[in-house]
Amino acid sequence: MEYELNDNTPCGIDNNADRPGRFANNYFDGIPVRGIHALLFFIIMAAYFFEQFDNWNFGFVAPALAQSWGLKPTDIATILFWYFIGMTSGGFLGGVISDFIGRRKTFLISIVIFSVSSVITGFTDSFAIFTIFRALTGFGVFCMMVTSQAYIAEMAPCQTRGMWQGRVAAIGFCAVPVVALICRMVIPMAEEAWRYIFYAGGLGIIPFLLGLKYLKESPRWLVAHGRIKEAEEVVTYLTGKDIDLSEAAKSVQPKISVMEVLTGMFTKKYIGRTMLLILLFVCITPAGFLLTTWTTQLLKMLGFSVKESLTAMTIISIGVPIGCFLNSLVSDMGGRKTPLAILGVLAAVSALIFGGMKGLIMLTIFGFTVTVFNMALNFILFSYTAESYPTRMRNTATGFHNGLARLSVSASQPLIPMIHQAYGFAGIFTSVAILFFLPVIPLLIWGKRTGGKSLEEIE
Repeated sequence: MEYELNDNTPCGIDNNADRPGRFANNYFDGIPVRGIHALLFFIIMAAYFFEQFDNWNFGFVAPALAQSWGLKPTDIATILFWYFIGMTSGGFLGGVISDFIGRRKTFLISIVIFSVSSVITGFTDSFAIFTIFRALTGFGVFCMMVTSQAYIAEMAPCQTRGMWQGRVAAIGFCAVPVVALICRMVIPMAEEAWRYIFYAGGLGIIPFLLGLKYLKESPRWLVAHGRIKEAEEVVTYLTGKDIDLSEAAKSVQPKISVMEVLTGMFTKKYIGRTMLLILLFVCITPAGFLLTTWTTQLLKMLGFSVKESLTAMTIISIGVPIGCFLNSLVSDMGGRKTPLAILGVLAAVSALIFGGMKGLIMLTIFGFTVTVFNMALNFILFSYTAESYPTRMRNTATGFHNGLARLSVSASQPLIPMIHQAYGFAGIFTSVAILFFLPVIPLLIWGKRTGGKSLEEIE
């Protein structure tokens, strides 16, 4: 089947090839994702599933672990603290590393780190070793997450970039209800049955092995490093079309120093979008984490039993993959900034209603609703961030914003008990609503439209 690439096709496609029989094209733009190209995204989906399995499993395992080892709440807090430190480091360093050694290598190394670390935490009887490898799990998990954001953005056609981000996230976050159900079945079997949950986290090695064979380096990263012929071979291999990237390569700026990569987002050209993205991340991320990490405990403090709270949270967690699927449906509309703003408002309104509910059924319904909007909002933001910077510093910038977001989550944790003591359950989720709504107006005023445009056109 031949694809028609012409001057009327969006995203900067040009069919005037320099050499006969070849298509001058802007990487993958205008070409349907099929065959081996689609397999690449399915491998990323599988990796994302096991990454999220390892990311969420501790929250369900913690009570059994505490009982088995006689841990105090402060011990659990210590494990969580170092896990967030690992995630923050994975965000900052993973982005920088992938900008220098490539998306593919960093992606695969990350899978090995979180998979092996998960298995070790299952085998050990040492609190110190458990904490160290739980932190390494966090490093690998978030290193892969920030790398995958840039990787998907660079490997997808401009017309469906947001859709593929959403589909990958939707499949990946199916791990949340899955790990919840597995934990409910496995952990009660024996005192140390929680170890099997961490062993299962090692199954991430399966997408790693598939990735070794089928994942290819981002052609945009290759072109940015002067390896144009290799980039053309990758695009040709994935699309089945003989692609000429000579025109696309002309728009790539020359290689820059490490310091310029690290500071590029704060130059005059990018400082506006950087400050807007910082505002989005430090508002939206703590709001989302408050919802996912505190709701079970807050429901219990409202007077519901542990079983009722866990049942409600299990149902609420189903909203995680549904929210990611919603993202895949709306992300490519309105230039990305419009669905971001609408979802921010919907999440804020849902959080306000959730905070005002008293009955468990209504709390579960609106907890589910705000979770759906929160996840859709977050993954459109991930696409928006990856699109906002050029290839030479895309993942460094993505890692910076995500790492800063995790630091803001850590900083917000001591405030939550204080707000709850002063204003109760409603006060907590009023704060969440404010955080969701706060960046909406600046986004509408200063945000750039990035959806449906080639990354080079945005640049």
